[in-house]
Formats: sequence, structure tokens, C-alpha cells
Amino acid sequence: MSNESAAVNFSELVNKNKQTLARLDESPQLLLHRRDGEDLVLTTAVRAEQDRRVVSAATRLLAAMARREPGSMELLLDILPDAFPWVRFLPEPDVQAFAVELVDTMRAADSVGNSASVAQMLTAWQHSAEVHSDPELLAALTRDQEADYGQVPDPRELA
Repeated sequence: MSNESAAVNFSELVNKNKQTLARLDESPQLLLHRRDGEDLVLTTAVRAEQDRRVVSAATRLLAAMARREPGSMELLLDILPDAFPWVRFLPEPDVQAFAVELVDTMRAADSVGNSASVAQMLTAWQHSAEVHSDPELLAALTRDQEADYGQVPDPRELA
């Protein structure tokens, strides 16, 4: 079995379902390209459960390590730039806040079996790092604004 995903058009699954599904014997997952929508990933239930268990175990290990020893948070802070090179652009207090939020969000997401919040949190922190990497953008976004445009209306009332 190869570790690489096989990729086919969604129409192949519809038109040649047995041959297309047989490709899952050779690949852990099948990437289905769709013309009118987001691509899909097809895998076996066993493989999906294995992936979920691995992510859950890694999350529990990281959380336990971060809580257990006083020096473990320093270790986490030391290795974050290896895992997320963009943290180098964050100010030191933000790196610490990111580390704490990462562990807490991963634990919470694992408890509900949905990692979407972790992905969203990582994206938000990466965007913060991108702002800090550009001095002009950082200055524009952190400059005191003298103009007050008044209260913002509730968007639900505008509809």
C-alpha cells in the first residue's frame, strides 16, 4: 500500500465505482476532484478511525506534557518555530499565548471529535504573524484612528 493519495475525477467513482473503490486497496485515501464543488477525500472507516486515534493520542501527549513539568512549556516554546516557522514574527508574549491556546484548543477539539477549531485557530495566528512580518502593514493596523464612525449597526437588522 502506498502512502500517497490516489486522485480521480468524481465522475469515475460514479461511472466505474468498483474499479475506483478498488484503488483504496493501494492507497490510504482517494481524492475525488469535483467540477462544481470542493474536492472530496474518500477513505475507509478503519483508516479514518486510525487517523482520529493518532491525532487524539498526539493531542493528549502534548497537553499532558505542557501541564506536567514547569520546564515543559519552555520546551514547547523552543520547538514551536520548528513546527510553525511563522511564529518567529510574533512578539514574545504572543508566542506564549499561541502555545497556550494551541494546547487548550487541541484538547477541546479532541473532546468533541472535531478539529475545525484547531485549523481556524492556526490560520488566525498565522495571519497575525503575517501582519507582524510586514512593518508597513503592522503600522497601518496598529495606528490610532482619530475618526469615530459611530455605532456599527447589527447586520441582522439590515436584512
